[in-house]
Amino acid sequence: MEQLRTEIEQRNPAQPEFHQAVAEVLDTLGPVLAARPEYAEPGLIERLCEPERQIIFRVPWQDDRGTVHVNRGFRVEFNSALGPYKGGLRFHPSVNLGIVKFLGFEQVFKNALTGLGIGGGKGGSDFDPRGRSDAEVMRFCQSFMTELHRHIGEHTDVPAGDIGVGGREIGYLFGQYRRITNRWEAGVLTGKGQGWGGSLIRPEATGYGNVLFTAAMLRERGEDLEGQTAVVSGAGNVAIHTVEKLTALGANALTCSDSSGYVIDEKGIDLELLRQVKEVERGRVGTYAERRGGSARFVPGGRVWEVPADIALPSATQNELDENDAAALIRNGVKAVSEGANMPTTPAAVHLFQQAGVAFGPAKAANAGGVAVSALEMTQNASRTAWPATRVEDELARVMTDIHTTCRETAARYGTPGDYVTGANIAGFERVAEAMLAQGVI
Repeated sequence: MEQLRTEIEQRNPAQPEFHQAVAEVLDTLGPVLAARPEYAEPGLIERLCEPERQIIFRVPWQDDRGTVHVNRGFRVEFNSALGPYKGGLRFHPSVNLGIVKFLGFEQVFKNALTGLGIGGGKGGSDFDPRGRSDAEVMRFCQSFMTELHRHIGEHTDVPAGDIGVGGREIGYLFGQYRRITNRWEAGVLTGKGQGWGGSLIRPEATGYGNVLFTAAMLRERGEDLEGQTAVVSGAGNVAIHTVEKLTALGANALTCSDSSGYVIDEKGIDLELLRQVKEVERGRVGTYAERRGGSARFVPGGRVWEVPADIALPSATQNELDENDAAALIRNGVKAVSEGANMPTTPAAVHLFQQAGVAFGPAKAANAGGVAVSALEMTQNASRTAWPATRVEDELARVMTDIHTTCRETAARYGTPGDYVTGANIAGFERVAEAMLAQGVI
């Protein structure tokens, strides 16, 4: 394993996030390789760590003043052993090939855990939609899809949204795909509007699913969410719906954050005000504190993890919770940490939580609700039907319960009871590995 890690780092230089994601999985596979040596013989792990296809392309577009800009677009189609590539598109200045590869690698295992027959991929661009007009975002999306369309399809690769890609961007992308291909292929993108092929509960699914996974971890310890306090990072789609589900289940979400700092609200986050500020006005969380009144306080540039709470739900971006943050949370008595974002906790922080006996839900299990409902959207598109919200939410709850059970049972089977990281990694690996072995060396 150590030799393989070295080879992967040499083959993929200057991609620390990808190295981190691969190392985190490889470090947990020892028990399964000892029990199932056939997984190591045909170079299976080497193939699993190498994307099937990596696509990089130029995205030229004009702003409202007529100035031409050139961004870079990416799509990494990582593994299709279980089904068509499935994973979001991220529009953010930090996007590069290493970021997209780490996200695609994580997606392979996450999608396998859902049991819904989807492979793993990811994509995006270093384009920043923040501060851009709708017309500028539309022109960028049209240029992006002009190239991407040749690589995707409902039976090939099905993108969705991620950071910087919401309903507006999905609409523009789908419109351009339809225009170029002359096909109403609803299943080519998920996260669509509900009036034209989208699924109810899809916007809520990642946040809802993470809260449901957290509740399942607490139940294992004889507790529930009722009356618990929670710190939530972020103020985007995942964070907002995390707050919503926490509130519905009787917990009190105290915080939200963005790159400017964080807000602590002793009365609990006012969901409607947060939505108005972030989704309608596209403002900063400081504005929330100004309007909320005496119960809320804005801390510029602070770390949300310094706020004492029972539960921590990192829901913003990768590596946002480090070793010092973990130590602060543990000192303040945190019981459970569950990842709503993709790889938001550094390896050293994960180790601290596990040493301290904190229940820890890794992203590939805890935030799989979003892609699960995306797969359900694909199912609805294939049959040209639309399910009621109650059915979708029931299916989401079933998938998250199954994922929790699978991770718990797999961890126990391989001698690490309560270790959801090992359970998630091995369970996802086994499902992908079996399919790869059956399909030959390809």
